[in-house]
Amino acid sequence: MRKADPPGRNVLWRAVGGQRREVVLGAVLGMGHQTGEALVPVLIGLAIERGVVDGDIPGLLLWLLVLAAVYVGLSFSFRFSARAGERAAVTAAHHLRTALVGRVLAPEGGAEEGRLPGELTNIATEDAKRVGAVAMALIVAFAATAGLVVSAVALLRVSLVLGLLVLLGTPLLLWLGHLLSKPLERRSETEQDRAAQASGVAADLVAGLRVLKGIGAEQAAVARYRRVSQDSLAATLRAARAEAWQNGVVTILTGAFIALVALVGGRLAARGDIGLGELVSSVGLALFIVGPLSEFAWINAELAQGRASAARIAEVLDAPGAVPAKGSAAAVPPAGVQGRLTLRALTYGPLRGVDLDIAPGETVGVATTDPADATALLRCLGRHTDPDDGTVELDGTDLTTLGPDDVRAALLVADHDADLFEGTVLDNVTAAIAPGAPSGAPGGAADTGAGGAAVPAHVTAAMVASGTDEVARALPDGVHTAVTARGRSLSGGQRQRVALARALAADAPVLVVHEPATAVDAVTETRIAAGIRDVRGGRTTLLVTNSPALLAVTDRVVLLHEGRVLATGDHERLVHERADYRTAVLA
Repeated sequence: MRKADPPGRNVLWRAVGGQRREVVLGAVLGMGHQTGEALVPVLIGLAIERGVVDGDIPGLLLWLLVLAAVYVGLSFSFRFSARAGERAAVTAAHHLRTALVGRVLAPEGGAEEGRLPGELTNIATEDAKRVGAVAMALIVAFAATAGLVVSAVALLRVSLVLGLLVLLGTPLLLWLGHLLSKPLERRSETEQDRAAQASGVAADLVAGLRVLKGIGAEQAAVARYRRVSQDSLAATLRAARAEAWQNGVVTILTGAFIALVALVGGRLAARGDIGLGELVSSVGLALFIVGPLSEFAWINAELAQGRASAARIAEVLDAPGAVPAKGSAAAVPPAGVQGRLTLRALTYGPLRGVDLDIAPGETVGVATTDPADATALLRCLGRHTDPDDGTVELDGTDLTTLGPDDVRAALLVADHDADLFEGTVLDNVTAAIAPGAPSGAPGGAADTGAGGAAVPAHVTAAMVASGTDEVARALPDGVHTAVTARGRSLSGGQRQRVALARALAADAPVLVVHEPATAVDAVTETRIAAGIRDVRGGRTTLLVTNSPALLAVTDRVVLLHEGRVLATGDHERLVHERADYRTAVLA
């Protein structure tokens, strides 16, 4: 049975194969360039034979004109071959980056598991670039092969011995170069892995810089980065030593081979077997061969690094999804969702047999004595994972029978730590609104931005409910104020309110909100609680929070303790009757 190709090799050839046209064009032009380069010493030898040995001045001028024409041709061939190669390399890397981003953002998830964001960034940049560079390496390989073949044919015409020496010796050198590239391939993979880890840790530390300073953990963070950075440096040095060792040994072997060709050619000339012009051509061809052979050393290094990077890319692209990508039943149209949410014996992580029935249009609070219970519940509701046992049903349909996109179009989970994106405040608020979606609440448009810019009424309602209207008034350009990546130009409370406005503006049939007001003052928290109640009136809303202000506006509250439903009732009654509830929400 034929052994299956490694996933990395499949990624490598798919990336290069997608640029087949540019690779073929670059290879043809590159072969023309190398053919011209190989013909230069041949033409010089012919010019010497005609002009110096035979004294034929017109013949000398003719061959000099041919030589000039060859120089012009090889110059243009090199230019356009290099252009085609660069285009193929850059485009292949771009397509790989697009595929990686698509896989990381795929509804089924799973690609990001066990990897820091910085590590994924490194794979999508450096590894994709190295795989793309294989396209250029293949073009150079075809061109170098053409140069060697033309040189061998020319040497065969001069001397059968010289021609056979090149034809037999070149494959041997290439095979030795391939063997020497194996340690480099292994160490290159380790190098990229360590570099990705260092990049991931650095991005993680920068993202949490304020928290680190707040708890005085700067020294521990520096020590952590120093360790991974030193590991990355050590791996890079090992890869560099392997590459230097490979290049050095290949250079020695190549030099010895060229010296052997020159020695044999010199002895043939001394015996009179070849003429002066043929000797000049032979020596010139021997010197020319150094170029293609050196390029093969570079090609082997590029292929080794490309294979290692392709294997890392394949790990991400082939990562199993956290949930199936497609459902097994017909999708539930978001417009037809009634909003009944039912949990039946839900078991996942710390959750143990949770039963909960939420009626359409009901606002329910979920308080937990352990944050892990809330995290597990949110993962199941958002279908970032499927339960170990039991079901989550929407209008009687098990979520596991629906595709992730269908679930999230009907049931939106707004995480506590949701990030903002680079753009304006308004861009972030409207980011979750599907193109062509209805405008939501009636009333036309309202002006909450600088310069009289109109904002749709349902978006304005979401901003007022979340307190984002206050944020906008405090900013220089209102809702059109630019926001930096991850919202770092805003305070924690401002970011939280904008993220909540985004969730409310999406106007999902079922909305699950996790701790939306932990970074605001008590007055703003109370206003947000009332705003959520008003703007979500008539639609199913689940508030996963321990905030008394938010729980007070719900129709009822469910208390989760040790993964089970411990109590159910309205907020006021639970506060008066249950000490464990008071501990959870008032402590």
